[in-house]
Amino acid sequence: MASTSRIFEYFVVCGLGPEIRALDGLKGFHGAEEMYMPAFIDQFPHSGHALYPPPPPQLPTCVLPAGVRIYSSRLDANDVSTYPRSYPIVLTEGDGSKIYVSCIAFRDPICEDIIEAYQIPVNSFADKCICFVSHSPCFQVLRDALEEIFVLCFSPAGCSKPLWDIISHVVSNVPLPTPGKDRVLFAIDNCLLSAETPPKEWLPHADISFQPLVQCLDVDKLIQLFTAVLLERRILLRSNKYTLLTLVSEAICHLIYPIRWQHVYIPIIFSSGVDYIDAPTPYMMGLHSGVDTSTVTMDGVVVVDLEYNRITTTEDIPPIPESEHSFLRGEILKLLQPNVVAIDYMKINLGSMGDYSLRTATKSWGQDHDFQLRLIFLRFFAQIMSGYRNFIDNALPTGFNAQAFLKKRSRATNQPVESMLMIMQFIETQGFLDYLERCNNAEEFTNNLLDKLQDATGRGQSPLAIFPSHVADPEIITIADSEIEGSEPGNRHCYKSFPANARTEEQEEKRKSILALVGGASKQVPSSPAVRISGGPKAESLSPRERAAERERMVLDIKVKLQGLWLRLLRLGATEDPLSSFEYGTILALIESDAEGIGGSGFVECIREHIHSVI
Repeated sequence: MASTSRIFEYFVVCGLGPEIRALDGLKGFHGAEEMYMPAFIDQFPHSGHALYPPPPPQLPTCVLPAGVRIYSSRLDANDVSTYPRSYPIVLTEGDGSKIYVSCIAFRDPICEDIIEAYQIPVNSFADKCICFVSHSPCFQVLRDALEEIFVLCFSPAGCSKPLWDIISHVVSNVPLPTPGKDRVLFAIDNCLLSAETPPKEWLPHADISFQPLVQCLDVDKLIQLFTAVLLERRILLRSNKYTLLTLVSEAICHLIYPIRWQHVYIPIIFSSGVDYIDAPTPYMMGLHSGVDTSTVTMDGVVVVDLEYNRITTTEDIPPIPESEHSFLRGEILKLLQPNVVAIDYMKINLGSMGDYSLRTATKSWGQDHDFQLRLIFLRFFAQIMSGYRNFIDNALPTGFNAQAFLKKRSRATNQPVESMLMIMQFIETQGFLDYLERCNNAEEFTNNLLDKLQDATGRGQSPLAIFPSHVADPEIITIADSEIEGSEPGNRHCYKSFPANARTEEQEEKRKSILALVGGASKQVPSSPAVRISGGPKAESLSPRERAAERERMVLDIKVKLQGLWLRLLRLGATEDPLSSFEYGTILALIESDAEGIGGSGFVECIREHIHSVI
């Protein structure tokens, strides 16, 4: 049977809430040319009645990273920019676990009570985003379910039940399939959907297509990006499509398996977070091409332009050793260009060409290609880390005898150790050290596909031998459709805008009081200029969730500043007194002025990063 965990943890609506603020902190409505801070509007279930922790407070700014714009019109069939947009995002929690969110952003009418309170022109529209939130990387089923909800809402034919009843049934009743054992079938109105996850013995679940990655970057650029990620550089992806930023980020994280990305991971960074690019520690972030970065220092940042197949950086990325590079490049080319490569290969050695190459020569990109691409990179790791298990030494601080490993490789390849700069840097990364720690975990060791592949290769077996030879047909679990009390057959529910969920009396009273204060203030002083929010008044006017989101942004901001100051402090000359420096004084000020201790803990992180880098 399926586990008690659910695929859909929350359904959330974000957009223009009753407390309107511009992105720069100004309260109130300041015209349609201004961008506004997105807020939580609705969700199911309510945080107090859920099996899971509440959605992260920064979710609205992440799903609408450019902010909320106000429009005078809705959908123009001749203007693509007015069309609804569907895209995934990924958030990372403090413990490194990921939250997967499927989003649809669209223009929706602004509520009449907000229009009246803020004196916004009537018949105005604003950006709104509906989302499914999950800890399971079931990208496709999250997207399919969300798109069906959206279509049902705005279909002229309407839906057979109230929309929020359909949403609550899906969120409350669709279980997460047991890996490799279950297939869950469920319906949204008359649309049948299914979900299943691969066995634990297979490569980690990746419910995405790797085609966008190989379409955006040629083979050499793909290998260059892969190397930069493996060596834990600062990576900034640029694209004018949010979907592309997320899919490429996720794809490259899967291609470095069995290594895990250990650092800051923000596939879509909100527009006002551009300053985070200055962070001196490793990160992987994605930024919309339309956001200006002219004020940001890009020294050392690996900028990957996905629209123009371009990678720029001021620092050299050491190349992968020739033998492994040649293997990786050749195998990827065979997969991407089977018609051309297979013909040449047949002329050379027809007899040894695998059946798979012949089968894929006429196929368009599909799940088989995704699997083969991931297997190519796993085979790369099997080669470049050949014999690594013989050099694991828990008596050493790092748990690995790097010098002996490099010397052994030098003898095997007849290459000097000095020429192995890429490998030397790789085995010093946090990703590699984390992998060694996981090797000591019994469960990780049992499912270690890298070790299985190296052993299979040593026995002369096919790489496919590491996977189960037979997978039983999954058990079908059907989720019955909901029966809504009082629902009459043939009765259809139609909507002109995305409906609001039923509010509690407390929520309704709070909304009315907020809008009454706004309306009263605008009537009393109609010409009074908006007041910029400062520390005290801002904290009083924000809800607990908004305060939490503000704190998340403040934490990241303080840590970025501290990291930069710490690095500059380390670079002071021998004749300069660090205790009288600007850097030291600013660090002290950040720590002393911060009652919550964010500065102190952030400084400790800086020192820890430095210790790791010099060990």
